[in-house]
Amino acid sequence: MAADDRGRPGGTTEARKRAHIETVLNEDVAAKGVTTGFERFFFEHAALPETDLDAVDLSTTVLGRRLAAPFLISSMTGGTEPARAINRHLAEAAQRLGIAMGLGSQRAAIERADLAATYRVRDVAPDILLFANIGAVQLTLGYGLDEARRAVDMIGADALFLHLNPLQEAVQAGGDRAWSGVLARIETLCRALPVPVAVKEVGNGISGALARRLDEAGVAAIDVAGAGGTSWSEVEAHRQPDPRVRRIAHAFAGWGIPTALALIETVAAVPDRPVFASGGIRTGIDAAKAIRLGAALVGTAAPVLAGATATADAVAARVQDLIDALRIAAFCAGAGDLAQLRRAPLRRVDDWSVVA
Repeated sequence: MAADDRGRPGGTTEARKRAHIETVLNEDVAAKGVTTGFERFFFEHAALPETDLDAVDLSTTVLGRRLAAPFLISSMTGGTEPARAINRHLAEAAQRLGIAMGLGSQRAAIERADLAATYRVRDVAPDILLFANIGAVQLTLGYGLDEARRAVDMIGADALFLHLNPLQEAVQAGGDRAWSGVLARIETLCRALPVPVAVKEVGNGISGALARRLDEAGVAAIDVAGAGGTSWSEVEAHRQPDPRVRRIAHAFAGWGIPTALALIETVAAVPDRPVFASGGIRTGIDAAKAIRLGAALVGTAAPVLAGATATADAVAARVQDLIDALRIAAFCAGAGDLAQLRRAPLRRVDDWSVVA
């Protein structure tokens, strides 16, 4: 997900991608001392729903594409041989369920064409809303319209994610530290690229103030990717060879804006843009809360990674659990579709007041 490179302390991009997969699968890389914030809300239970569970409609339209349910398999991997099967399993599941998917950072394949196959999934997922992905910081390090087009064309993507990961870069061996001027280059790319550009964090959140600046720059959607799920400073701490930097990385395990707060602030700041909620959403009930708080899509990543190393069936089963729980949550909130769910009474745990 982050910077490379050959000849740099972090090693090659391909080696780092492989290490990221292994670390997320085998180490405790969850955020510490911070939660998503969704536990602070609860739905007013509808003991008499006046709707039929099987008739609850979870379909939605995002960036002009119709989805069967408001879920996004968030950007995870690519650029190393084990990622080929992972991405294809994720894509097959997304196609089967009618949901969206984002690929991991494609820098590895832009720099080494032989790695492009680890990202290509259109043959198994011809109909999904598919996001390409490059690091926003690369726009200050030589990347521009040509590289963005190559990322999109490489996988037949419908849109491009630019990911923001300053904390990960700061604690990564050989990470990119020069972030001055990134926003201006995002604006330039938004004007020139023929597909929508979305911006996402990787687990530390986007504030309302930044969301407004991104909106002014022309981004088509924002994924807040808040704190409370996987911590990429924890991932890098486990990979960090320097004990001193490792201690510093661990110190940031609780850093970031909780996902629920980032979502609330961003929706308020950019009410006319689709806002995606990811970062620690592990249940369909949390997904329902995210939608009630304004999310257009709900992203999940780490919970499906282990299944993706095995089969598409394992991924589909895990995401189907989320979809089924979301459907039941909507039903028990008295909502027959997502529009009604967005108006369902949601209360705050601390004072029991109803969220506007």
